[in-house]
Amino acid sequence: MSAVRIRTARPADAVGIARVHVDSWRATYPGQLPDRYLSNLREGNRAVARMHLLAHPRGAGATFVAEEAGAAADGIVGFADCGPSRGGVPGYPGEFYAIYLVPEAQNRGIGRALMGMMSRHLLDHRCPAGIVWALESNQAARWFYERLGGRRIGARRSPFAGTTVEEVAYGWDDLVPLARAVAT
Repeated sequence: MSAVRIRTARPADAVGIARVHVDSWRATYPGQLPDRYLSNLREGNRAVARMHLLAHPRGAGATFVAEEAGAAADGIVGFADCGPSRGGVPGYPGEFYAIYLVPEAQNRGIGRALMGMMSRHLLDHRCPAGIVWALESNQAARWFYERLGGRRIGARRSPFAGTTVEEVAYGWDDLVPLARAVAT
């Protein structure tokens, strides 16, 4: 990982985060989510919502960005969100809500670094264990979580954009090793 910096996001990052969100979803989810939904994603809508969220943080949630010199106008190549669990599986007080990278930033250790930063944040906010939900059909994400020590702990069916998606949960009973492993 060269010239990449992971830091806490600020409101000025909203446009870059929105760009990464839309680009990564369009690259990752064809055939997994409805095509119409993916084609209707708009950076502007996502940026407005994200700017509000970053300007008015609530609770123990956090957003981190990965920025790289020379990448896009704002340098943001990835982002990640975490915070208290939104429910679903008892015993996992922390949750990794999202982690997305533009395709050219994948497989370079940036996702691992973002997971490490989120793990440290959750630990600092008294969340010793964490969970993440991924589409069952998203083999790349599932492989990533398994490589980081996540174990499959649940599944659910959820309505999404006029269809039903199958999701799987990966959990870490102790976030300390994950925080340490990705810090090296």
